[in-house]
Amino acid sequence: MKVLRSAVLYVALALGANAAAAADIAALREGDMRKLIVHAEPRPVSEQVFTDDRDWEYSLKKFRGKHVVLNFWATWCAPCREEMPTLNALQAEFGGDDFQVLALAIGRNSLEGIRKFFKDVGVDQLGIYLDPGQAVAREMAVIGLPITVIIDPEGREIARLTGDADWHGESARAIVSALLGREVAEVKPQG
Repeated sequence: MKVLRSAVLYVALALGANAAAAADIAALREGDMRKLIVHAEPRPVSEQVFTDDRDWEYSLKKFRGKHVVLNFWATWCAPCREEMPTLNALQAEFGGDDFQVLALAIGRNSLEGIRKFFKDVGVDQLGIYLDPGQAVAREMAVIGLPITVIIDPEGREIARLTGDADWHGESARAIVSALLGREVAEVKPQG
């Protein structure tokens, strides 16, 4: 009986914490982050497989236990070219055991093209992940690029932004800091 009460209390606290976190990050949306839609209830994410540049298979389950900023992009996407360096800077600042930026190239993107794109825009902190058949993108209702999804440590979508944004701007950094329970540091210069 004690175990059951503890489990019920844990679930109640977790649900309350998720609602509080959603309210906290919603209040921090300014500038580009005003486009961030914070869900009232977490949503499931795709369980489809995608690969990395070594052709190793992954699913979003692999990233459970950390907050993930999942960015759907492509080499031909002009707004992605502007946005990707800010995602790179976000990963450089916050990346670790509890946070990761996951840039997932969807559709036909050659490895050579992705490597050139990353070099041209100065991306050196992000791994190369591919969804060539767009299985993950399709299952997560990605229409148009870029689209960025914030996933909680339980592996659920808690927010979504359609279009490009400055992911290393003050508001984005405040949102990530709030999710991770950290203080916001001064912005580090890019590049």
